[in-house]
Amino acid sequence: QVQLVESGGGLVQAGGSLRLSCAAASGRILTIYTGGWYRQAPGKERELVAVYSSVGNTWYAASVKGRFTISTDNAKNTLYLQMNSLKPEDTAMYDCAAGGTWSGPLTVFHYWGQGTQVTVSS
Repeated sequence: QVQLVESGGGLVQAGGSLRLSCAAASGRILTIYTGGWYRQAPGKERELVAVYSSVGNTWYAASVKGRFTISTDNAKNTLYLQMNSLKPEDTAMYDCAAGGTWSGPLTVFHYWGQGTQVTVSS
């Protein structure tokens, strides 16, 4: 079993940027061939934000396309979500996931984190 841990969330003003990070917990090493980020705001359904493949494929939800970028470090041990031009509508708990076979927004992930809060103020 591999648990993922997210970091980098916080409070930012509209128009600002944050970078979220995701990696295996407790000294485990995970090579992220496929990864993704979800978000969920209170009272709203969970939304898949972005999906990544180590061979270069990416997918983004229309709501974040052009503003967010999903990537890994060179060793593929850490999954990132760079969030630029943040809007209040981006406020949510963000969860990372990894493992599985690339299938764009239909990708089934095997490992999950517990979330990091992003709050965007106006």
